[in-house]
Amino acid sequence: MEFESSSWIRDGVYFYPHLFGCIMLTCALLSFSTSYFGLTYVPTMPYLFPDLRIFHKKKGEKKRVRVYMDGCFDLMHYGHANALRQAKALGDELVVGVVSDEEIIANKGPPVLFMQERLALVSGLKWVDEVIPNAPYEITEDFMNRLFNEHDIDYIIHGDDPCLLPDGTDAYALAKKVGRYKQIKRTEGVSSTDIVGRILSSGKNDRGVFPSNGGHISRFLPTSRRIVQFSNGKGPGPNSRVVYIDGAFDLFHAGHVEILKSARQLGDFLLVGIYADQTVSELRGTHFPLMSLHERSLSVLACRYVDEVIIGAPWEVSKDMITTFNISLVVHGTVAEKNSFMDGKSDPYSVPKSMRIFQILESPKDITTNSVAQRIIANHEIYEKRNAKKEASEKKYYAQKKYVSGD
Repeated sequence: MEFESSSWIRDGVYFYPHLFGCIMLTCALLSFSTSYFGLTYVPTMPYLFPDLRIFHKKKGEKKRVRVYMDGCFDLMHYGHANALRQAKALGDELVVGVVSDEEIIANKGPPVLFMQERLALVSGLKWVDEVIPNAPYEITEDFMNRLFNEHDIDYIIHGDDPCLLPDGTDAYALAKKVGRYKQIKRTEGVSSTDIVGRILSSGKNDRGVFPSNGGHISRFLPTSRRIVQFSNGKGPGPNSRVVYIDGAFDLFHAGHVEILKSARQLGDFLLVGIYADQTVSELRGTHFPLMSLHERSLSVLACRYVDEVIIGAPWEVSKDMITTFNISLVVHGTVAEKNSFMDGKSDPYSVPKSMRIFQILESPKDITTNSVAQRIIANHEIYEKRNAKKEASEKKYYAQKKYVSGD
């Protein structure tokens, strides 16, 4: 997606107003002085200012469109990923701002994930080209100018859901005012508020009583088109080294991103097996998984290190499966969820071990789905209070919802 500048003068005025104004004033004074003193020669602007060629774009030369989208990306989910996918479609290069912990606390309350965890998740998305850490929650005039001048941003992107500051004003008002704002469609069926609600419903507080916020039913409606949008659409070559890793990948987090990155480095094609909901429930208890199979599949597919997924992968890696997918190596991380439900379960990797194509990978991070959930459960009063307010606004949104075209 590119655009061509047809006027170097217009570009000069637009991108360098002060410099261009001085140049035009100088030319006007020179013109006046030659007329007044009867001089016959006035050098043309290119000779006076040879560096003006920076304003002039040769015919046919096109500028790559750079778009910017920001967010908290706390408890990052496939809705965030789909928003960034849509944003990337509006340009050639996507720059993503990750809002700082301090700004989130001031505007929304404490984040669940730390900045470095959120950065790992955003950087791991296949549609993201650059990341700006510690971005402000509000698009201020100073930060907007930095985006335009230092990062060469053409448009600022946000979803069609309102983003309001504590005083009720629009966080993107300035970008809209200068005509450099574009909007994408909100991804229905999921939000960080919804996920926090699922976690609160799945865990007990210190009195052994489940919170009174009630059960949470997902509004997610999976479609084949969405899966296609997230897929690479390419299979392995005949001589590719296919690496296989499996798991629940529930509540997709920075630990997942890092282990997938490590696995991908061991081959040419990374195939990820995602356990069915029933398998996860048998392994971890009836309140799991927190995210459904299709939700978990989209989160994994959005990761830049993943080439293909098996939706509803079997618990055991069989010889037939290895042959069918031409798997060269099966890997498993050193960090995994610990629970008693696995007692008595057969070794799922006995076949690849017997074939000597199994390898244990050192997990780069010790974060797990349960450890993230425990951050919320341990501070359940704070998150219950915050969710009560957010859930009210979400109910209002769905009650007043109208059809919006888009992806």
